[in-house]
Amino acid sequence: MTNHVEIVPWASGLWQRLAEQQDQGRLPHALLLCGHQGMGKHAFARSLAQVLLCLHPEGGLGCGHCKSCELLSSSTHPDLVHLCPEESGKAIKVDQVRDLTQFLHSTAQQGGYRVVIVDPAESMNVNAANALLKSLEEPGQRTLIMLISHQPGQLMPTIRSRCQRIDFPAPKHEHAVDWLVGRLGLPPEKAAQLLSIAQDAPLLAVKYQEEGLTSLRADLMKGLVDILKARATPLELADKLQKQDLLLITGWVYSVLVDIVRLQTASEAAKITNTDMEKMLSAVAKKADVAALFVLIDQLQAERVGLMERHNPNRQLLLETLFMRWNRLVR
Repeated sequence: MTNHVEIVPWASGLWQRLAEQQDQGRLPHALLLCGHQGMGKHAFARSLAQVLLCLHPEGGLGCGHCKSCELLSSSTHPDLVHLCPEESGKAIKVDQVRDLTQFLHSTAQQGGYRVVIVDPAESMNVNAANALLKSLEEPGQRTLIMLISHQPGQLMPTIRSRCQRIDFPAPKHEHAVDWLVGRLGLPPEKAAQLLSIAQDAPLLAVKYQEEGLTSLRADLMKGLVDILKARATPLELADKLQKQDLLLITGWVYSVLVDIVRLQTASEAAKITNTDMEKMLSAVAKKADVAALFVLIDQLQAERVGLMERHNPNRQLLLETLFMRWNRLVR
């Protein structure tokens, strides 16, 4: 059995350019992998880590079966550090980066590269970012630091300037659907619907399917309908969902609101994200006040910015307020 890490096809050109740099001995010490969530940045970083740490690379990829590849597959490789928030939605702290500094100034245990993946880089607090900056300025030999960012504008300019930036493209819709069909074994129409729900992010679509998040989304959508039909209260739905990922929940609600705006303003058939909810969306679009809808979108976007900046809100209150405003859209 091999442990190859996948390179998504729409990133193959990026991979080829880095492979050429590696062959020429010009691989930079720091990379900034940018793009929307779900475009394959993390898999790309893992693939690059694998080929650098592999004992017997083959054809520009890790062999998938040497001791080093096995350690990487089990997330126990001593020369790879994956720096991420200790809790979902929290910040990467300065103490985590200080531990990283010690790692970067030690000798690689396997005698090759030392590799760091920071994901997502924008989750570092100010002190952590400043501590990482010192490592970027003095990286040491045979070191690669990869910063993965969905929102590179939130990073310190001095950090961005010390990295080679790589922007991940979005694949064409039909190519992404074909890839999902092969990856998940879904019928094309099911894959297309899943991709739409994931806002055209293929790896996010895979996550939804494999982690059961489609069921969570179905619970949210049913709850939104039940509130409008007075079969449930905003408090009940908030109580049901308040332990879930708030960025995920609010992102889905945001996509619903944007779909309603599209249905209200499109002169022809609107391209909506939540195609499985078109009946409900059309009904709300006919009744909702446009001004109130835009106010709610602005309020929700502000809440989401706060969540992205690692604010720690009252989860129950945030969702209750959101669902109460949703209910008032058609009252």
